[in-house]
Amino acid sequence: MKKVIFFGCPLDCDEKHDAIQEKLNWNSIGPSVDDPLKPIAGMLADAVAPDKWQIRGSIPVPGWLRPIPPIEERARVNVEHYVNFIDRNGCREFAGAVESMVKNEILPDFPCLIAVDHALSGGAYKALAEHYGRSNLSLLVLDSHTDAVPMSRLAGAILYDAATNKGSIYDTNDPYLHQRSESYNASTFVHHLLDDGILDPRDLYIIGISDYPPKKAFRIDDPRIAEYVEVYSELRRRGATLITRQDCQMQPTKVKSLLKKIQTPYAYLSIDMDIGARNAVEGVRFKNWQGLGEKQIYRLAAMIGSIGGPDLELVGLDITEINPRTAGQRVGAGTDQTYQIAASLITQMVFDLAV
Repeated sequence: MKKVIFFGCPLDCDEKHDAIQEKLNWNSIGPSVDDPLKPIAGMLADAVAPDKWQIRGSIPVPGWLRPIPPIEERARVNVEHYVNFIDRNGCREFAGAVESMVKNEILPDFPCLIAVDHALSGGAYKALAEHYGRSNLSLLVLDSHTDAVPMSRLAGAILYDAATNKGSIYDTNDPYLHQRSESYNASTFVHHLLDDGILDPRDLYIIGISDYPPKKAFRIDDPRIAEYVEVYSELRRRGATLITRQDCQMQPTKVKSLLKKIQTPYAYLSIDMDIGARNAVEGVRFKNWQGLGEKQIYRLAAMIGSIGGPDLELVGLDITEINPRTAGQRVGAGTDQTYQIAASLITQMVFDLAV
């Protein structure tokens, strides 16, 4: 029997202005724990027998790159520093640290990563693909975003919106939308796994996406949009399976039939908690799309768990994109359920316990 080994990495290099201001304005009134591994592990301790799992700890992260930077390091908390970190492939370096931990300290047991930045998932998948064989491992991603659009194409689409949409939140003069490197980050890590030959597109299943372009976008006669939408068309031409949020909500039988296409004996599941943004959860980094409701997320997880039966083994899982500054905090008359839903998904998918 494999033991489930939990480990974390509280890397948070979000370069958006609002996220940076939230960090700078943080004070002692809010939560003091900025590593999601700790609260989730605490909840699992109450639900799962201790002999089935253990905590390996978290990969160290410099203070200015953590969700709640210490006061003495807040001078480095600005757009320029985060953009420079991302553009010089800082996320790839931390994904490499995740890969090393999985290879050297966890395998052949079951790795379960609890992290902030989704780019780290690529390191865990790479380690498992090497261990089990690239052709034997599928990647299943629950996410509101496709995370496979190169930086240049994403920037082009944003600049198009800024130039043509009167209500755009973007500015064509923003220097950080120009001359960005094709870096490995939370928005591009799937693209890099494919481009580096680590992942076969036919073994890729991205489930619950809200950013799939509308039909009219494929008819826009502008090279910036044409290059952007071509990413999605090429993914499908190469055999990747893209399942939209609307498919999950309106056509569950279609989703089940698409998932039955999985041919590999092993699978890795990556859960970006913004799959429930502005609906089931509020404690996530990206909330530009409204995600699924709590019951819908559990039903989708149960559907994934039922696919393949004994012929498909889940060999690793991660939970990412949690914002520790807001997760578990008061929301209106209630309390945000990000940590609790994450813990429940782990018990359901990994330990096969009822939610």
